[in-house]
Amino acid sequence: MIVTATPTTIAIVTAVVLVAGATNGVAGFGFAVVGTMALATMIDPATAVVFMIVPIFAVNLSLVSDLSRRELRTCSRRFWPLIGAALVGTVVGMAVLGRIPEAPLRVGLGVLTLGFVLSAQKRVPLPAWTAVGSSDLGRSRAGMFGVGAVSGLLFGGTNVGVQLIAYLRSFDLSHGLFVGVVALVFLGLNGIRVVVAGVLGLYPSSTVAAASLAAALPAVAGVAVGKRFRSRISARARRFTVLGLLTVVGLRLVTGGLGIP
Repeated sequence: MIVTATPTTIAIVTAVVLVAGATNGVAGFGFAVVGTMALATMIDPATAVVFMIVPIFAVNLSLVSDLSRRELRTCSRRFWPLIGAALVGTVVGMAVLGRIPEAPLRVGLGVLTLGFVLSAQKRVPLPAWTAVGSSDLGRSRAGMFGVGAVSGLLFGGTNVGVQLIAYLRSFDLSHGLFVGVVALVFLGLNGIRVVVAGVLGLYPSSTVAAASLAAALPAVAGVAVGKRFRSRISARARRFTVLGLLTVVGLRLVTGGLGIP
């Protein structure tokens, strides 16, 4: 199901991207999940995943600019095994994406979204990525390779990168540096995804590819707005906003995938 590019649809997609960008600007993450999952309630989930690649790249490019050159070099040297392994996993995940039927993919995306919400609220135990990162093995090069490969596979097929975010949180970085490091990791992943999506023919049409490119503008604008309010919004409010949006979207994905109107 691909939605016709009517003025109403364009306005809705623009609003979704703006809200997702503002969420990321405030919280430091959430753009890919909020944007992808919201769009997946409107269009074919595989198309939603591919559509968001360029906007995600643009958002993380803007966030990486918050890092100084010294921080950028330090983070690159420290996390290169994680980034490298994630790149390989991402390519594999994208190659599998086009072979998954729409309904199961929609339900799967919804379950992942709701699982993240429940995990963030400590209602259910999900893979302990934070615990992994806190261990000596998890912080070793081998550990980073393992986490990167698995996380990249999931991110490549769904745009869900919360497992990487949870892992990076375990390094006790300042909020500003954490936002920059997350942006650096996802900048690298989405840079290669732009190329792979074109090579594998994952864009349904040139119109979708052009719309994805155009969506980068409201995405970056949303981030800029969110960054202005970051210091004025409490951690509790940031958490409530992100989890609230994801709960609504996750439920809609599951019900839509199951054929429930």
